[in-house]
Amino acid sequence: MSGVKPRPRVLVVEDDENIRLAVSVELSANGLDVTSARSLGETGQALGSGRFDCVVFDRMLPDGDAVDFVQQQRNTGWPVPVLFLTARDSVADRISGFEHGGDDYLVKPFAMAELTARVLVLCRGSGKGRPVVLRHAGLEMDCARRQVRRGGVLLILSDKEFAVLEVLLARPGHAVSRAQLREHCWDSSVEPLSNVVDTVVLRLRRKLGSPELIHAVRGVGYRLA
Repeated sequence: MSGVKPRPRVLVVEDDENIRLAVSVELSANGLDVTSARSLGETGQALGSGRFDCVVFDRMLPDGDAVDFVQQQRNTGWPVPVLFLTARDSVADRISGFEHGGDDYLVKPFAMAELTARVLVLCRGSGKGRPVVLRHAGLEMDCARRQVRRGGVLLILSDKEFAVLEVLLARPGHAVSRAQLREHCWDSSVEPLSNVVDTVVLRLRRKLGSPELIHAVRGVGYRLA
């Protein structure tokens, strides 16, 4: 239909079938048009078939390390934002990912909600070089550098505080349930009746200061407003 904005296109490159399917389903459920590939060879074919707004790469693929592939593409002027998924979590590995042309880097195991939030940010910055900083009411989050500022002041957040805030920032104005936050920002060992979400949100509210940004939605969870 004329005037309808097309959905952002994302290519998911992952040789593990279960992870590839789970990521594809999650991103599709969040309004993205997802194509998948299992290798660098299939990636080249997919990239030749059309334009993408973001590519999610597992680093170690059957036919090579994705960082080498991305660097080769960058050398040709390829501008598409890239997020690397990997179990390699050393500082040197992360720096290598950025130096080879990556825009973001997420270590396995990861929360699906965090992955979705990061991909949405990259899609918004598609075609503009590195993604813009995610902003809301004086709050700024740089997902790649994992920095949060409010009113220009750098805030020191724990990993869980950052993850919860990132999910809320990806959906400003929308209610996110406690169950969703618990499922996507914690592992399966967390008890369903645990108050960990409320505890983290309480700490976030204190660190963010006033006026208050995170609001409780009665009977549901929280929203950024």
